[in-house]
Amino acid sequence: MAATTAARSRLREYFHTEYQPGERKLVQKIDFFILTFCCLSYFTNYLDRSNLNNAYVSGMKEDLGFVGNQLNEITTCFTVGYVIGQIPANLSLHYIKPRYFFPACMLVWAGLTMVTASVHDPQSIMAIRFFQGIAEATTFVGTHYILGSWYTERELGKRSGIFTASGLAGTMIGGFIQTGIHSSLDGRNGLRGWRWLFIMDGIITLPIALYGFLFFPDTPLTTKAFYLTDSEKALAVSRVPPVEDRSPVSWRFFKNTFSSWLFWGFVVLWIIAGETESFSSNALLALYMKSHPTIKYSVPQLNNYPTGVPAVGIVATIFWATLTDFLNGKRYLVGYFIAITGVATSAMILAASKDPTNPESTSVVFGAYYWAGAVYACQATFFAWANDALRYEEHMFRAIVLAGMNLGSNAVNAWWSIVFYGASMAPWFTRGMWAMIAVSILLAIWTAALSYTTAKHEKLRRAELAQSSGLGDQKSVTEDA
Repeated sequence: MAATTAARSRLREYFHTEYQPGERKLVQKIDFFILTFCCLSYFTNYLDRSNLNNAYVSGMKEDLGFVGNQLNEITTCFTVGYVIGQIPANLSLHYIKPRYFFPACMLVWAGLTMVTASVHDPQSIMAIRFFQGIAEATTFVGTHYILGSWYTERELGKRSGIFTASGLAGTMIGGFIQTGIHSSLDGRNGLRGWRWLFIMDGIITLPIALYGFLFFPDTPLTTKAFYLTDSEKALAVSRVPPVEDRSPVSWRFFKNTFSSWLFWGFVVLWIIAGETESFSSNALLALYMKSHPTIKYSVPQLNNYPTGVPAVGIVATIFWATLTDFLNGKRYLVGYFIAITGVATSAMILAASKDPTNPESTSVVFGAYYWAGAVYACQATFFAWANDALRYEEHMFRAIVLAGMNLGSNAVNAWWSIVFYGASMAPWFTRGMWAMIAVSILLAIWTAALSYTTAKHEKLRRAELAQSSGLGDQKSVTEDA
């Protein structure tokens, strides 16, 4: 009975947060202007990425004469550009206002997306995707830096989850968009449906960039948003811990950053966790269907059936982001869930490959890939975990750790996808299944170690902040006397 009462009390407290005067209105405003722009930006970002795979199974492979693992090589070119752009992009946020920088990057990738409609060989796409990777580098880690700058620890998980889910929505809806374009525009003005897909993707992006330029509020310390009052701007600054904000371009900064255990702890965490997303990020279900041993799927089926993967990812992301907020920031729990998911789904596919022509084998594989979509939950929760743990550190140190996490993961993924999940390995990707089991086990171990060390670190930093605040108050009293 006592446990039930305590649980109800926790739920009531969670859903009825006590705010300072004016704070609820402030949160509502930044929710609207930050989340709408960031979510729409990430939606178009992932729409572009996923539609390369949709185009591949909708005629681009045959029209451009793809052979071997050229699709994976295109992904690698994008990843190389993406990796190169990570740290410079987040450092740029110290010198260029986000409301200028984010929309400018969007305009570049929108233009490159539309140019993709004119290509005549896979090599041209490789060059385009490299520069697209650079332009898109800031979207994910830059947004997580902004979210960590505005939101408190109790608010951050849900917002990170909503942001990440918007990207998954782009992946999911991309399949339906390609199906609609293929049926309505294929052959219009002499262009195949997959070419129209890239044109439409670019057009959709342009008004969102304009919206960001006009309304994005930058950070609490630099905002000049017309819709925030002076008191709201001051309140926004007071909601996050006061930390020293120095220029990041210095030997001291880089030396301290790259020798910090916090940097390497979270970078390695996301390198491992990023590879647990390999089933979904490499579109393995679509490739499995394209190379199915007995069934020939239609173009609409090839585009629509895999949308169940990001749909599961959206549900899992929102669920875990909200749950870890409710559990006072226990983000590490997601690591154990993902480890179990990775081992179980790999084992299911390995078992199905033993009898590939059995109809039950197909059902098992579909079930495994849909379940594997739940691993996307680690994106929001692990980056929120990093923001939580680095809340008392320099702003740009936090920005570089977030960028380093994505840099490390994508640097490994640039060759990981070719070695373990090449398109020529379809439909079973046996080598990749064993790799997934290995990284899932490693993730559980690393999560346990990092959760222990970050808990000790946060406790120490909170005590230091409390002590410094106490000394500051004592000094102020003495001076007044």
